[in-house]
Amino acid sequence: MFAKSGYEGTREENYTLLIQQVKALIHDEPNRIANLSNAAALLGQFLTDVNWVGFYLVDKTQEKEELVLGPFQGLPACVRIPLGKGVCGTSAQLRETVLVPDVHAFPGHIACDAASQSEIVVPILSGDELIGVLDIDSPSLNRFDELDQRYLEQFVQALAAAM
Repeated sequence: MFAKSGYEGTREENYTLLIQQVKALIHDEPNRIANLSNAAALLGQFLTDVNWVGFYLVDKTQEKEELVLGPFQGLPACVRIPLGKGVCGTSAQLRETVLVPDVHAFPGHIACDAASQSEIVVPILSGDELIGVLDIDSPSLNRFDELDQRYLEQFVQALAAAM
């Protein structure tokens, strides 16, 4: 049984606890969708001042490779995003985290939720293989910083290790 957890330590202590929680949550569960669903729910209850948190997964066809909507918490979202388009597609194409303090200043930003003001996208890699991205939006400008980036990258590494 789960109950909503309070995070009362420093930001670093809270992120460290979050990473321990996701590792325990996905331990011995081989199903990618189940793990990503629980990870999205865990992030949704952990993070403050966010309006969307979820995953886009790589979808390869013979004609193209793009991101397709995966498990998430928030309003309905864009279903498919081409690599190189928007913040998610850019992060996927570059295979690096993209932190955007003001989405309206990001060239080619794809607005799925009109309330979003800032965003962070972290690629999910297994070795050299791109699995997808973690996407988190906030209704506030400058919501995410380097500390968020560092720990969200660790969070994603813990997920990728289980995939």
